Parts: sequence; C-alpha cells; structure tokens
Amino acid sequence: MHYHNLICTTCYAERVPPARAAIQAKEKKNPTCMSCGEKAARAVKHTIAPMNKSNYFHISDLSILKQLNPKRTS
Repeated sequence: MHYHNLICTTCYAERVPPARAAIQAKEKKNPTCMSCGEKAARAVKHTIAPMNKSNYFHISDLSILKQLNPKRTS
C-alpha cells in the first residue's frame, strides 16, 4: 500500500491522487495527472457510430469502423 501520491509520468510536475493511480494501475497504464490525461485523451481521434438495430458504439480505431460496413471493400 502506497502512503504517498505518485508523480505524473508525463510532466513530472504534479502528484497523482491515489484513487486515480489505482484505476490506472488496474488498466496497466502509467500514472498521469488530470491535465496530462486530458491531453492524451484529446489526441486520440474517436467517433460514435450507430450499430444496426442496437445502441451507439464508441470507436477509436478506424479498422473497427471499416469492419462495421460489410459493403465497404477497402
């Protein structure tokens, strides 16, 4: 159990709260502060696509989006 806050592995300037570090450790990611995490999230391009007769789906990988349309060949 850590008794101190970890330091952000991107900017090395801010401390990462224990709850945030625990979530990132569970996802096997390096601990980042809120501002660096926000920058990393905004760098990923993503879209919301409607599924056929279903809900909407959050997609961040272009190859998955291309697989959703069976008529598309390339």
